[in-house]
Amino acid sequence: MPFLVLLPPSEGKAEAPEGAPLNLAELSLPGLTEARERVLSALVELCRGDEDDAASVLGLSRGLRGEVARNAGLRTAGTLPAGELYTGVLYDALALGKLDEAAYGRAERSLLVFSGLWGAVRIGDRIPAYRCSGGVKLPPLGALGAYWRRELAEVLPREAAADSLVLDLRSSAYAASWKPAGEVAARTATVRVLHEKDGKRSVVSHFNKATKGRLVRDLLNSGAEPATPGELFEVLGGLGYTVELAAEGTARKPWQLDVVVTELH
Repeated sequence: MPFLVLLPPSEGKAEAPEGAPLNLAELSLPGLTEARERVLSALVELCRGDEDDAASVLGLSRGLRGEVARNAGLRTAGTLPAGELYTGVLYDALALGKLDEAAYGRAERSLLVFSGLWGAVRIGDRIPAYRCSGGVKLPPLGALGAYWRRELAEVLPREAAADSLVLDLRSSAYAASWKPAGEVAARTATVRVLHEKDGKRSVVSHFNKATKGRLVRDLLNSGAEPATPGELFEVLGGLGYTVELAAEGTARKPWQLDVVVTELH
């Protein structure tokens, strides 16, 4: 595996067709199967109970109450590959469906999507549409961030064991579920997107996601295989991005790269 890219999920999901239901045993990272079963059981039980209670726990507005019934039927719902299921700004910009065969193959090997329900999945894993963010406190398991931090600590170091780059593009809610440490942290890079206008810089939100999606797409299309944050810095510059080194990594903290944009789109 040339590099590993850690992505957040999306609240937006495509509508999965009727068909083959979820099979937890077929998902990537089989070391998480039992942990996924516990979260799935807790979520389905919650959503088969009082709708108001479930909506409150999941942080759903009145207009999203239909998500409770959707969660209640997760075991029999149709599924889609995660790369097709997740929609939203980052995934629209990433445009996995428009990658050529070679680039898509790199995406299948490199991309890891974090989730409050599944822990982490690869883009080829078939999952149903669901609603359960990483910040939820799910009875009786408690805060999912802390829950997955324990479970992923046993599994993810093996995924990042090779001497290769880890590009961490997760949002804070999902970054809390696993933090690279030791020698893995030393070859992990995070990216912050800054908008520069009239000599002033500001952190952006919507365009942060879009820029990160395009960055990953361009990296996959390029065929480049940066093995270190320093090599990533050079590759992104070669792809036309304005990149600055904000902080070098240590055994406790990843590298931070700033991507500076002047146009928001």
